[in-house]
Amino acid sequence: MFAHYTQGSNNLSIAARFYDVVLAPLGIQRRDDINAEVICYVSSDKHAPRFFLVAPFNNDKATVGNGTMIAFHAANRNQVDESYQNGINSGGTDEGAPGNRLQYADGYYGAYLRDPDGNKIHIVHRGDLGS
Repeated sequence: MFAHYTQGSNNLSIAARFYDVVLAPLGIQRRDDINAEVICYVSSDKHAPRFFLVAPFNNDKATVGNGTMIAFHAANRNQVDESYQNGINSGGTDEGAPGNRLQYADGYYGAYLRDPDGNKIHIVHRGDLGS
């Protein structure tokens, strides 16, 4: 559905350190630094969407979108827990600790946090309650 998602950051080195540890348990790795203003993350699935961190191209300050959030898929609950804890330990802030979110669907397990720039992210596993 999506080719990629691009998110602005005011400090790419801090943002990269945060996303390196949050996304690693999900099998999403930093591909390489395309240039000083762009960082790319990919999964082992070559057709999956890519996630880019950028310094805004217009040189204005990156800002947080009200109501904007990106969700990353986890293969299991342990990945949700590990990604969330890595994020908290790397300068993120809690927006909802890991747990069942039965208001969405049976077996929906997720966590919410904000990155060091204040962007809201969600780590989610969709599966039966026993997984």
